[in-house]
Amino acid sequence: MVKVLLTGGSGFIAAHAVDELLKRGHDVVFTVRSDEKGQKILSNHPGTPSSKLSYVIVKDIAQETAFDEAVKSDPPFEAVLHTASPFHFNVTDVKKDLLDPAIVGTTGILKAVKKSAPTVKRIVITSSFAAIMNPDKPAKVYSEANWNPITWEEALRSPGDGYRGSKTFAEKAAWDFVEKEKPNFDVVTINPPLVLGPVVHYFNSLDAINTSNARIRDLIQGKNKDGIPPSGLYLFVDVRDLALAHVKAIETPAAGGKRFFVTAGYFSNGAIAQIIKDNFPQLADKLPATIEDETPKDVYGYDNSRSKEILGIEYRSLKESIVDTVKSLLAVGA
Repeated sequence: MVKVLLTGGSGFIAAHAVDELLKRGHDVVFTVRSDEKGQKILSNHPGTPSSKLSYVIVKDIAQETAFDEAVKSDPPFEAVLHTASPFHFNVTDVKKDLLDPAIVGTTGILKAVKKSAPTVKRIVITSSFAAIMNPDKPAKVYSEANWNPITWEEALRSPGDGYRGSKTFAEKAAWDFVEKEKPNFDVVTINPPLVLGPVVHYFNSLDAINTSNARIRDLIQGKNKDGIPPSGLYLFVDVRDLALAHVKAIETPAAGGKRFFVTAGYFSNGAIAQIIKDNFPQLADKLPATIEDETPKDVYGYDNSRSKEILGIEYRSLKESIVDTVKSLLAVGA
């Protein structure tokens, strides 16, 4: 059992990480931007004492000193789970809205821990498949050995490029920091592709749903009745498996200093639609009459063996993930 600081507490992945940390006996302090968000999360865990679950306010992770006070605690932290990073394409300024929060947020937490939290032995950072993949020239098989070759100039071209750049540069900044600064902790990065899975019932509204699950919401609301949009990429992971991977990365000594490509395997929007049609007949009229799976025959391969061998992750199937997600969306009024 360790005391963990979890950044980005109101995020989709973080909500499940809180559940997993508590289930496995850890004490959790999470960061949020407002008391309102903090209280909302606490209200989802009634009966959990403040010694086990509490929050601190961090208003803007893009500020260099944002985490300086948050890392101080009594009793002190032994691990940090850094999930705070923007994932959305509602962007007016790629540098300000995507690159700065991701990069400065990551280096900021590392600097703050080095300066003020000497008891922290491990920091687990949520990176992304976006830091691994090369959309212009896909690898035959993707693994932790691959890096997205994007440049700063390319990242400024569009929100999509900006997101891929933000994850790549933030992760590289973390590894560079460890190499140069030789801090009191080691780093683990977790690199998921598209993250699907049930929503927590206290999230704000169906309009504010996480970017990945929006495609499922749109299908069950009939927004794609005339045709299913392109999938964009073809690998997914269930958020519950991803949350467990983050927690196991704190608990497993052998994980230190490693990247983990955390993926359950293939998906497509067509495959999602077919699972919905097969398992929720009441939603069939919201979906196109003909559903095709547009996964390319020569789709890139993946190697997730490290996450299975070191972290012991056993992945949920696409069917289980989609069925549970749809049930959770219907429960909140989709």
